[in-house]
Amino acid sequence: MKKISYKRIYQSQKYFSLLGKIKSRALFGGYSLAVNDAVFAMVSEGELYLRMCEESATYQAQHSPPLLTLRKRGCSQQLKYFHVGERLWSDEPVLLQLGKFSLEDALREKKQQKSLRIKDLPNLSFHMELLLSEAGIKDAQMLQHLGAEMAWIRLRKIRKQLSINVLYSLEGAIMGVHSAALPAQRRQELQEWALAHVKTEGVRP
Repeated sequence: MKKISYKRIYQSQKYFSLLGKIKSRALFGGYSLAVNDAVFAMVSEGELYLRMCEESATYQAQHSPPLLTLRKRGCSQQLKYFHVGERLWSDEPVLLQLGKFSLEDALREKKQQKSLRIKDLPNLSFHMELLLSEAGIKDAQMLQHLGAEMAWIRLRKIRKQLSINVLYSLEGAIMGVHSAALPAQRRQELQEWALAHVKTEGVRP
């Protein structure tokens, strides 16, 4: 599978060469593609996924490409990256434009978050910033890329007693709202996911 992924990385670097020098590194069980440390695409199991953004919303609405899904310990989480199928690969101008949109969005976010610390996000304290750092989550951008579920899993590896309220706080921080303002449906989804995740741990979330 690595060989297939490396081939796709090389192909992607060639297609998007006009965007700048593209570097790849292992991330989340796959490989990230970045220009100036701004991740705009992922390669997983030999397939390319572009970062979702407002500019590519029309394409996504018309074609409904599947999202990148991470699986860990029986749990799955969708990341905000959409699949590039063979039809899109054959349309180089459109693919390049979508890649440009993704990169521009990643660069904007990087610029906005450059000075934003985790403790500056809603719900998160300096103590939580330290815990997240201990779990390998060093900044707000990484927290957003991981998502609340994966961040919570990492935190529980070092602090098993952390409750589901921490999961709500992380989700709120990523969404930019107080945890109490999370939509009821999203809270229910997180609760069901957390209960399923810790079912075999013997510890209530």
